[in-house]
Amino acid sequence: MTGPQMVLVGPMGVGKSTVGQLLAGRLGVGYRDTDDDIVAAQGRAIAEIFVDEGEPVFRAIEKAAVRTALAEHDGVLALGGGSVLDEDTRALLAGERVVYLSMDVEEAVQRTGLNAARPLLAVNPRKQWRELMEARRHLYEGVATAVVATDGRTPEEVTQAALDALELKEA
Repeated sequence: MTGPQMVLVGPMGVGKSTVGQLLAGRLGVGYRDTDDDIVAAQGRAIAEIFVDEGEPVFRAIEKAAVRTALAEHDGVLALGGGSVLDEDTRALLAGERVVYLSMDVEEAVQRTGLNAARPLLAVNPRKQWRELMEARRHLYEGVATAVVATDGRTPEEVTQAALDALELKEA
């Protein structure tokens, strides 16, 4: 098989980075996060790109980063929360093992604090998070091989649920 062993998608703050690193460790493979790739390549935070360049420019950068990571990485890959908005990205994910990590708004509030470092949630964070999820939930579900709820679960429990959902064995 070429490409990642597993791709994680889901909203900001759901735990893609934490769970992704745990999964990579348990599977004995590398971990990669396209948000980290973007920050490294651009030399600035994602929030700065949003403010300085706007969302359309960021989404184009993100699309390229996802395409590159899918082609190059063979371990566990975490994608930014909005990456599934792009139709071409969703098409690329069609042949991958994708786990959608889900959570409800109350869990999101607890985990992220819905803070200002999240550019899409700067004003009325709860309402905006709900609207983002209404717009994105079907996209996450559409690319997912498996859906793993994270509400009330530890990162270790979510990691085990993802392994079980894809029937992957630890290294």
